[in-house]
Amino acid sequence: MNKTMRTLVAAAVAAGSLLAVAGCGNANANVATPKDSTGAVVVNFWHSMSGTNGQVLDKLISKFNDANKGKIVVKGTYQGQYDDAITKYKSAVQSQSTPTMMQIYDIGSRFMMDSGTITPMQDFIDKDNYDTSDLQPNVAGYYTVNKKLYSMPFNTSMPVLYYNKTMFKQAGLDPDKAPATLDEVKADAEKLSKKNGGPAQYGFNAAVYGWYLEQEIAANGDLYCSPDNGRGSDRATKFTFDNDGAVTFMKWWKGMIDSGISGNTGTDTDAAVNAFETGSVGITVESTADLAGIMEAAKQKGFEVGVGNYPKIKNNDSGPIIGGASLWISNVKHSDEEQQAAWKFIKFLSEPENQATWHTGTGYFPTSKKALETATDKQWREQYPQFDVAVKQLADTKLTSATQGCSAGVMPQARKAVETAVEKVFEGADPKTALSDQVKAMQTTLDDYNNSVKQ
Repeated sequence: MNKTMRTLVAAAVAAGSLLAVAGCGNANANVATPKDSTGAVVVNFWHSMSGTNGQVLDKLISKFNDANKGKIVVKGTYQGQYDDAITKYKSAVQSQSTPTMMQIYDIGSRFMMDSGTITPMQDFIDKDNYDTSDLQPNVAGYYTVNKKLYSMPFNTSMPVLYYNKTMFKQAGLDPDKAPATLDEVKADAEKLSKKNGGPAQYGFNAAVYGWYLEQEIAANGDLYCSPDNGRGSDRATKFTFDNDGAVTFMKWWKGMIDSGISGNTGTDTDAAVNAFETGSVGITVESTADLAGIMEAAKQKGFEVGVGNYPKIKNNDSGPIIGGASLWISNVKHSDEEQQAAWKFIKFLSEPENQATWHTGTGYFPTSKKALETATDKQWREQYPQFDVAVKQLADTKLTSATQGCSAGVMPQARKAVETAVEKVFEGADPKTALSDQVKAMQTTLDDYNNSVKQ
């Protein structure tokens, strides 16, 4: 971690120690509540939803505002992609001009917890005796540390396997049977590949994206960091992404590239998706958030898309980790009244019908279990059964420290470090050595972060 980051975290923690959390207590007692000309409490909401996702979010914001005229008005503002948005939030922390509500991506969660600038969602839940039983446990689990929910899950995705069912038929494979393990993916990729007389240039391809190693480690029931993936009372003090499962995954991937049955489109995720959508590749892995776009592209190209669970080293009751982002309430110069208004909006977004609107409009998982039982959601999944695969994968994944994922303040850097290791492996480096080198390189970064937030 560089000096600027250390200074920022220290400043954030210092601000948090001065501006108490848990409803803000007396710290914000004299802070004025922002109101518009009608007297409605203004909730400023920074987010990273653009395109179709942004349009659906705007509709939900309008629905809430219409129902709360003269009382609360939510003003949503797009702040760029996730990395840009969290950078802007960090700047706002320094100037003490944070928004009331902030959408932060999954791997920014530990920073937000440590920043001292947020009121944990658990505080609002406990004060209201709010029933959380409708929240998807595996989704809420990601944003929970030491049994405390820090933020409210919102746009949630998961990785799945995509395959070209039309090509499966052409290669003599069962189009209704998605490969479930790495060995099965390899066997199918061999038959799909052009070098073996198959219909695809490459049987398999995936982007060099650190998220996939995180997923494979979790799906194998292993930990990405220790102790306990940072999910208990102790914070993560060491990365362990060079474990046996990770090495096995890297050997498998490199072996497929060497044998000519896997492509290598590099770190560009769009390029990897495009390779599948254009029919150059028979199998890939990607987020559920891409499903609608992939299905539309396949329709135009004239092939049928199949969806399967994220492939594991071997079948077990573990599974992948959720991705996406969650909603946080800031306590930096935000009155109790303003924070309560934000909490009311968050509860609104979590209602089953609104989550069904979000799910069917964007493809992101509903955080509400009851949303799946609404007529809106049922009709949509009947029309697009591919989305049911992801829903069932989530339900079948046992909630453990492994499937909660690693909670560390430097996860964005760790993900990049993994990508560096993957690229070195593809260039010929030994998988164990490449991963271990990055684990060692990240130790100082992790230690610096942990030292900066000690109070």
